[in-house]
Amino acid sequence: MQTNRFETFIDAIIAIIITVLILKIAQPAEPTLSAIWDLKVFYIAYLISFLTLFNIWYTNHNLFKKIDNIDNTVVWIYGIMTFIISLIPYFTTWVALNIEAIPAETMFGLLFVSINILHILSVKAIYKSNPYNKELQKADKNIYYQLIPEIIIFIGFILTYTIYRPGIYFSCLIAIVMWIFISWSEDNGD
Repeated sequence: MQTNRFETFIDAIIAIIITVLILKIAQPAEPTLSAIWDLKVFYIAYLISFLTLFNIWYTNHNLFKKIDNIDNTVVWIYGIMTFIISLIPYFTTWVALNIEAIPAETMFGLLFVSINILHILSVKAIYKSNPYNKELQKADKNIYYQLIPEIIIFIGFILTYTIYRPGIYFSCLIAIVMWIFISWSEDNGD
């Protein structure tokens, strides 16, 4: 399959999800700085979710510049990932409303673990479907750095279940910053 239409489709879905995500953020109760400050949990949850979606778009954009074709495995992995990322607005709102609730924290963390795993699988599938692409062969060796955000989120699970309820929430923030840094360094390291 040609990547142009597929990339446009994924870009459109990400744009729609970002639009829905911003519409889920509550408005301040009154026009004061303290009312805005009261919504800081919403803003951080939005930031985590937005950065995740942006990073998926960014890495896809840079990856699809290097290839012309993808196979059905890639399409199906992206289909599953599209379903999972479409849940981001729902779970972002849930965790923002229930920052101390273990079920909300858990689902938020599992969402981002799933997204990262599916992203790694999609990149590996693209590499596999383009075995003679020299740029991809060189990049394939660095894909395991993408597991670092997973480790950070699992540390958040341990924190949430032991000593600090919002552990997953904050570990997702640290993990997405790390994921962006890894993606950026891989793209600039060529």
